[in-house]
Amino acid sequence: MADSRFNSLAIALMMGFSTVVAGFAAPQVAIAQDDGDFRTYLESLRPKARAMGIRDATLDAVFPTLTINPRVVALDQSQPGGGAYSPIPNFEPYRRQHVDAARISRGRAVYSANRARLAGIEAETGVPEEIMVAIFGHETNYGSYTGDFDLIRSLATLAHEGRRRTLFEPELLATLKMLNDGVPRSRLVGSWAGATGYPQFLPSVYLKLAKDGDGDGRADIWTSQADALASIANYFVAAGWRRGQPWGVAVSVPSGFNRASVAARTTAPRCPRVFNRHSRWLTMAEWRKLGLFPASGIWPADTVMATLLEPDGPGKTAYLLTSNYRAILDYNCSNFYALSVGLLADAVKQ
Repeated sequence: MADSRFNSLAIALMMGFSTVVAGFAAPQVAIAQDDGDFRTYLESLRPKARAMGIRDATLDAVFPTLTINPRVVALDQSQPGGGAYSPIPNFEPYRRQHVDAARISRGRAVYSANRARLAGIEAETGVPEEIMVAIFGHETNYGSYTGDFDLIRSLATLAHEGRRRTLFEPELLATLKMLNDGVPRSRLVGSWAGATGYPQFLPSVYLKLAKDGDGDGRADIWTSQADALASIANYFVAAGWRRGQPWGVAVSVPSGFNRASVAARTTAPRCPRVFNRHSRWLTMAEWRKLGLFPASGIWPADTVMATLLEPDGPGKTAYLLTSNYRAILDYNCSNFYALSVGLLADAVKQ
């Protein structure tokens, strides 16, 4: 799977940084707006920026334009919490909202319009065409909303505020690097916390993984569906996607099933609220011997490893989830998100 830095970005996405905030009435937060201190902080970034190859001319052009954005700080401070064992609602209402007829229909249109290019990307990367489309649909409803916050101003505000400087300062520097390397300032807009473009990449992810999918020499994830889809696939390659394996399969669990016998034996070091709900890993052959059977009647290969998740509890649809599901969790560490991506992908392909 991906390295720790890559995982930290996925956790950031899980915390809501990939979600565009529109019309949100944030609570009023008292924010110290010491412009002098803000300017001092910006100037302190110059040695780090220079080490990344960012020209002083780039900084001289952008720093004077920046001011603190109080709304961004308010949005950051209003993010919901939730302990590892706090109550979790049922998945079904979320599924109905995010895997709805309109999103499926639009996904099929995008899928059809990009089939030749998608097939080529899948052949190269092993990432299924429909998974790329489902991420595109889930993140920005196929590009219909991508956010309108000035990334540099937002990230400068959050890095200066300091509560999570270790997260936001590298993203600010990455955005400045994008500007330095020729990405127009007008493109550098997105969510309040820095996610941008059709796939809602954080700036550091863009620098590492954005791809040119249409051969024009640029990785334009803001207006080119081809580039966005190729970049999504590249993300999953980096996250450890395994060619030829499904993300998971819906299953029925027999009554009287001994769940304690398949309980996980370790506590996840990250995203415990997500991973605490998963069983331990067994092969598909072992799950079949325990009496589980697929809703579609089709099993993955016997040797494929999977964990069991029952998002709505016993007696409801359950899922056996492969390592490729974990790759989706790298994009956004939420079971509801990852399940919805997988289900939307399956529906788009039908």
